Amino acid sequence: MVTAIKQFNDNPHLRAYICLAITAFCWGCNAIFARMAVGEVSPMLIVTLRWLGVVILMILITRRQLQRSWDVLRPHFSRLFLMGAFGMTAFNALFYISAYTTTALNIGIIQGAIPIYVLLGGLILYGTHISILQIVGVAMTIAGVCLVAASGEMHRLQDVSINQGDYLMVLACLMYAGYALSLKKLEGIPKLPLFAVICVAALIASMPLTLVEHLSGNLQMPTAKGWLIVALITLLPSFIAQVLFIQGVSDIGPGRAGIFVNLVPVFASLLAVLVLGESFQWFHAASLMLVCSGIWLAEQKTHLGSSSLSRN
Repeated sequence: MVTAIKQFNDNPHLRAYICLAITAFCWGCNAIFARMAVGEVSPMLIVTLRWLGVVILMILITRRQLQRSWDVLRPHFSRLFLMGAFGMTAFNALFYISAYTTTALNIGIIQGAIPIYVLLGGLILYGTHISILQIVGVAMTIAGVCLVAASGEMHRLQDVSINQGDYLMVLACLMYAGYALSLKKLEGIPKLPLFAVICVAALIASMPLTLVEHLSGNLQMPTAKGWLIVALITLLPSFIAQVLFIQGVSDIGPGRAGIFVNLVPVFASLLAVLVLGESFQWFHAASLMLVCSGIWLAEQKTHLGSSSLSRN
């Protein structure tokens, strides 16, 4: 046990892979919680309550660290507020809203493009090296996402049409990619105090959305089951996943960490089998193999010199 912990602490790549895999699993849980929340609590209220819960947790856990890190955090308040408002609250709000006007298939496919946005953003902003193996690996993970989103019926992709919800999802994914890329500029700042400030920003930004939901007559206070769902959303995808994602980005960079996002729809699909009783199909296993193989390939150290994209 002690040896395993030492390896975890001393090996940033191993630590990143474990953190990012758990992150993807927690975000996969979020899709299940969202389905379970229908009729139990309204979506925008979930957004506000989840960040309120995380803010309370962070104050309890990091109060002293926040005090010690305040002078380091202060110069970054504007950036942190934008990261919380757009990367956390706006992303989730657009995700929920887009579901009203587009299909789960379209959402799964568009969400699979996040690693591409992060890789290209890293190339443009930081001159980050992109290898041919990374490109092939990302393509494999996207194929896995498309397979599970289409429920194994790839011919359904021919019927995909672009609508308003798709544009909203593209905008949401660009926002989260921007959040991931922004974390690179905050390296060296203690992670928990950093996340605490981002959560406060996310909470503030979520309040007007819940107010609009209330004024439109769509606000639904949580039932007993709804409160349990909110608690699980607060703990897993909002708290544990986000802290581990920050750690993963810190260890291997936003481009490589972003590829793990494509594990989310695969985990969500597998969890739907285990939790919601949906049937296990061949495409679940095939999708998981494609995504994991793509991540493995993208993580290989081999770079093909002039065949890679880099500003170096």
